Parts: sequence; C-alpha cells; structure tokens
Amino acid sequence: MLDSLFNPKSVAIIGASTKDLSIGNRVIKNLVDFDFKGPVYPINPKADEVRGIKAYKSIMDCPDGIDVVHMVIPAKFVPQAVDDCGKKGVKNIIINSGGFSEIGPEGEAIEKDFLERAKKYGIRMFGPNCQGIINSDPDIRAYCNFTFTKPEPGAISIVALSGGVAEVIHQGFAQMGVGTRIYASNGNACDITIPEIIRYLGDDEGTRVIVTYVEGLRDPETFMQVAKEVAAKKPVLAMKAGRTKEGAKAAASHTGGLAKEDIATDLIFKKAGILMFHDEGELIQAAAAFASQSIPKGGRIGIITNTGGPAVIATDIFVGAGCTLPPLSDKTKTFLKEKLYPEASINNPVDVLATANAGHYRACLDAMMDDDSFDCVFVNFVTPFFVDTDSIAKEIVEVNAQGKKPIVCNLMTDPNEWTETVRILREGNVPFFPLPSEAARAMTGLVRYSRVVSRDIGEPKQFTDVDKTKALGIIENAKSAGKEFLSAEDVYDVLAAYQIPVAAWKITASADEAAKAAEEIGFPVVVKADAESVVHKSDMGGVAINLEDADAVKSAAETMGRKIDAADLKFLVQKFMPGGLEIILGAKAEEGLGHMIMFGLGGIYVEIMKDVVFNLTPVTPFEAEEMLSSIKGKELLDGVRGQKGVDKASIMDSIKRLSQLVSDIPMIQEMDLNPVMAFEDKIVIVDARIGL
Repeated sequence: MLDSLFNPKSVAIIGASTKDLSIGNRVIKNLVDFDFKGPVYPINPKADEVRGIKAYKSIMDCPDGIDVVHMVIPAKFVPQAVDDCGKKGVKNIIINSGGFSEIGPEGEAIEKDFLERAKKYGIRMFGPNCQGIINSDPDIRAYCNFTFTKPEPGAISIVALSGGVAEVIHQGFAQMGVGTRIYASNGNACDITIPEIIRYLGDDEGTRVIVTYVEGLRDPETFMQVAKEVAAKKPVLAMKAGRTKEGAKAAASHTGGLAKEDIATDLIFKKAGILMFHDEGELIQAAAAFASQSIPKGGRIGIITNTGGPAVIATDIFVGAGCTLPPLSDKTKTFLKEKLYPEASINNPVDVLATANAGHYRACLDAMMDDDSFDCVFVNFVTPFFVDTDSIAKEIVEVNAQGKKPIVCNLMTDPNEWTETVRILREGNVPFFPLPSEAARAMTGLVRYSRVVSRDIGEPKQFTDVDKTKALGIIENAKSAGKEFLSAEDVYDVLAAYQIPVAAWKITASADEAAKAAEEIGFPVVVKADAESVVHKSDMGGVAINLEDADAVKSAAETMGRKIDAADLKFLVQKFMPGGLEIILGAKAEEGLGHMIMFGLGGIYVEIMKDVVFNLTPVTPFEAEEMLSSIKGKELLDGVRGQKGVDKASIMDSIKRLSQLVSDIPMIQEMDLNPVMAFEDKIVIVDARIGL
C-alpha cells in the first residue's frame, strides 16, 4: 500500500537549502505554504534553520517515524543516504534529483545500487528525476513537490511520468477553478510504477476520476490488467503522445526510449475501458465534468439556451459524436408552453430567450429531468445585464444537487463582472465552460464513458474444430529449420488446420506439373513462384493471373523459372477468384500483450487509404463485429450502387479463428492475409504470409 506516501504524517528533506531559487528550498516552502499538517525536517549539515524551521545535520538526528524523505542531492550520494534512511526506519523516499538511468549506464548503475539498498530496508522509492506528490485532503495538505500549482481540494487525481505534461494538466484545472485530489509524477519510476499508483487511486474514496498521460508503457501487460480493474470502478481518462513518427521520436528521446510509433497503447486503453484523448484541453474539460457529474444512461441530450448560435455549435458537436437530440415529449411541451414566454421556442434546443428569468430556466430544467426522452441536460447561459443571472445560477445549482441527470453549462460571460454568478456555479459543482464547443465536448466525454461501461464485449469463442497439433507441428519444424517465413504450402496448411478458408491450391515442382494441377483445380487459375528467397513475388515477375488453359499455365511457369534464380523454386497453382471485394486480415505480435489482429479493405485500398482497424487478442464476437463497423469503407461491405454486399459473418468468423490461432501459437510474429476475396456467400484467402 502507498498510504504513507500519499498521506504522510512527517516529511524530511535531505538537501534542504537556504537558497530561495533551489528545489531543496522550494519543497519546504510548498509544504509550509500549503499548510502541511505534520512536522517538516530540513536536513542541512551547515545551517541551523531553513525558512525559519529548525534544520538537522543528518537524518539520524531527526525524530523517528518519518513517512517521506525528499532527496535533493547529487546522484553519487544517494545510495549512502538511502542506507541512512533505512537505518532510521523511513518508509518512502522521493528523489527529485537527476543523474540516474535517464543519462546512461553510469547513472543506471547508481539507480540499481540505491534500489537494492532500499529493498533491503523495505523502503519504497518514488522517482528518481521526478517532481513528487501532492495531496489536497484538508486533513493532510501534503505538497511533497517543487512545482507551483496550489490546488483546491477536489475529486480529480493526476498521474504521469512526465512532470511537464502533468503540471500543464494540473495548471489547466487550476485556471478553471476546478480542484484536484492527488497528484503524482514519478519520473524514472524505478520502483513505484504508474499502474501501482492507478490501483491506489482506484481504491481512494476521494478520487472520482483519474487522469493519466503516457508516452509509452514499460509493462503493458500489468498496465492493462490494473487499468481494467480500476476503469470498472471509476473513469480513467488518458492522453498518449507520440502518435506521429516525429512525435514518437520526441517522446522517445524524452523518456529513454519508452514510446514508439504504434497503436498498441490505444488498443490497451480501449480493451481496458480507458477513455482516450488526443488533446489535453479536451481531457481537462472532460475530467472537470466527471469530477461532479454522474454517468449518463445514454447519449440523448436536451439543450436549454437563451441564445441561438452557441446551441447550434454544441448541436454539431453532439451529432458528430453520435449523440442525439430527441424531441420533447408532449407532456413537456404542454408544460413549457404554460411556463415560458409565448415567443420561446418549445423544441430541442429549447430557446427560452435572452430575457428569460430564473423561473423559466427552472421550468425547463425540471421538465427535462423528468422527461424520459433525455439522458443529459446541456445549458447555454449568456449573462445579459437586464436579467438576474445570480438567481438563474442558483436554480441550476439546485437542480444539479438533485443528481438526477448530468448537467454541463456553457457560461458565456465576463467572469470579472459577473463574479457572483461564476461563484455560485463553481461552488455548486456545476461544470461550466466559456465556449460552447468546450462544454459540448465535456458532455460527450460523459457519454463516451457511458458507452464504454455499458458495452459487454463478452468472451472469446473457442473453436473445437481446429487442429492445433498439426499447425503447431508445421511451425515448430519451420522454426527448427531456421526459417523466418513459412513456405506457401506451410502457410496454407496452417490456415486449413484452423478452418480459415483458402482458394483451392496445389504446390508443384515443374511447369508440366503446374499445368496438370491447374486442370485438376479448374480454370481459370493463378500461378505464383514459391521460394524462400522470393518475398515480393509480383516485383520479380513471380505472379501470373487469370490463366485459362494448360498451355498458358505451363508457359507462365517456364517464364518464372527463367526469371527467378532460386534452387528451391516451386510453383503454387491456385484457383483464380475474381469479382469479390478485396479485404485484408492480419496479425502482429506485441510483447506482453499477445497479438494485434487487423482487418480492413485490401488491395489498393490498404496501400492508399490505409483503411484498417486493429484489436488485441483474444477477439470476442462483439469485438469482431465492432471491427467491421469501424472502418471508413464499412458501407462497401453492405454493397453500394448496385454491388452486392459481402458475407460479413464469414469475415467475423475468420477474425475470431485468426485470433485463436495466434493465441494458441505465439511463435507467429506476423501474418498477412492479403488479399482476401469477399463474396456474397463466402470469403476466400488468395495470398498469405506468416513470419516467425
């Protein structure tokens, strides 16, 4: 447990400094200014006091029972200082100093040394090269950190390796007047990890929502396991950097190579039920809504406005996010016609007019709270000088306190003039934002999470008609022979073992055999060169399609034999399957996570449009169906402009079988089934590649 770290009763600072512009001084100032409830022990062998607090020559001279020690000393002195803390019975050490694994082998050796000593004494290490922690609990008020944002007590907790981004997020909440609960930025994370902190925050009753920022995951398997547990209890909101090649390089250089340009982290978030954001502003806005509002039952939104344009902006965002604006019920319409001005627009949005008073707003709020047509209520509220806006704010707060449905407010005002209106909403825990787009995105965050927690992805199907022993034997033999890629014959035999449909085929050793095989398969056929050294067959003239007789097959095979100089050259003869929609299936191993399964449009679509989606194994029936509906060209699967739709059930079946295959045989490093021809009544794989 991390209770003594986040709820310390006493704090010591090894490296306390009398210089104002130093971390060893700033930590003490922050503890004092934040009104830390326990004693603070500055440790400086040359000073009698630091910031008016008695200083000690050594940790050994301090009173016993210290929960947290800050170390702000050069790296080379840290191992001995850890030994001293161990002898003193210190529970946790926060190392603010740098000069450890982030600088290379020399620093890594020092980090390993102090970590071994800490383990010997049962000390938990936070950092090194980190900011520290903050706990705003009024009974604790621990500012074990050298940053500058002094949060009001709140329900949002923040955890991130990157102190810079964590502080930007923290400052964003402070500028909005939104309080936070616990803040943790752990730098190198040599001992206490992000998953461990997330688990702690998941059990923390004062934390309603967890915000995290990642540039990469050191232990993705543990992260996903913990995130699944915690996200089932409370919202976890995450932002990931390094989504572009350039961004990944920048992130990697910053975190010592943690980040890489891939989508595995996105898939972990999705699988675990974490709500992902690509913009820190949207992350902050959504978290502010989660901090005080309940989770809606769905995405049906009722809008109350006293000005038209902002409601239109919000509507566009809601519809774009898949929300709906249902009409008012007849009962609600009748009620509002009696309560509002005759000129008011009794629709959704309800336009109460700029002259609307507190009673008008209250009537709309009560009606929408009682109307089963709506899951959430969105309020556009401009503050005219000719209206008692304070009384309107009080009515919004009263309805919000009932907790029937979530409310988000777009407050369009001058906060320096309408200070009381702002104060009423803020103290009434109504999330409000100056721009309609910000407020709308905050509400869509609530709706997105509602969808996450309500979706039941189910369990993966286990097929009993597969021959795992046969497939495993093929792959083990290839591995023993030192092969990096399976031959075409082996690939198709592995797929057949898992009942993944392949176009009829035969492997032949000569042009004459190829012609004979073609007659047995039935024309038209395709002939492909098959040799271990031939990877890109088309580029080497190793593919001939739509061959309609034996002579054409023999001629094509003879031509390939002349062009391709390979001692192990064979010829794959396969049934030509024109006329279907080209799709692609694939798999790629991800360390610690199993495999990513890919589905998308194949052929030129995959080269130009890259219209593919991924999921982590095991893929459940729900997830397989979700993959088909997630590509941009999903309408092509159903048929467009007179074209017939394809057999989506067979595609989903093959996705699930592919998931089971790579789960059963993790030696498969990558698999590319492209193209797969999808027809109205079946799908057929016509080219495949498996790497080990």
